[in-house]
Amino acid sequence: MSGDGVRIRHIADADWDAITAMESRAYTELGLTEGRAALRSRADASPETCFVLDVGSEPSGYVPSGYVLALPYPPFRYPDLERAEEAAAVPPGPPRNLHLHDIVVAERQRGRGLGQRLLTHLTRTAGARGFERISLIAVGRSEPFWSTRGFTAYPGISPDGYGANAVYMSRPNTPGAHVQDLHVQGDGRAHEAS
Repeated sequence: MSGDGVRIRHIADADWDAITAMESRAYTELGLTEGRAALRSRADASPETCFVLDVGSEPSGYVPSGYVLALPYPPFRYPDLERAEEAAAVPPGPPRNLHLHDIVVAERQRGRGLGQRLLTHLTRTAGARGFERISLIAVGRSEPFWSTRGFTAYPGISPDGYGANAVYMSRPNTPGAHVQDLHVQGDGRAHEAS
């Protein structure tokens, strides 16, 4: 835990009510909510790259104030919002691409750089685990937000089920690249409004 009462940790069973509520608030207006089972299946697919953010001073009183869900996905592929993750065959060799599926900070905690802390933690974790790239789907016209942070759009890929203006994006996972200046304000399925 840091001296400011902020801690990032792996997801526990008790966190799912808060995660589901944050996801619903972030994506209902865009028509992109997934529900608890789908969200949990994404975390179960890669628990070592999924985290919650706690803000507070007493461990017994922690209610997550944010979360990030990221899981290995082949380049140019992404989760189907209509379905839970299924057990997939692990491709041979080291992992190459980590897909940032969601990054959300609770409304009451936004504007404090907490999204940046989540993304920095995820980027470092991805690097430690050998991921060469991080991908995401920019939703809600957030492509400019993510492109100024080093993500490149692939307009030839039309992410089905993510809305009319969804754009597949990715960037190399180089330590420190575009992370210091990133001020993620909310969810990153990747929608800049938070």
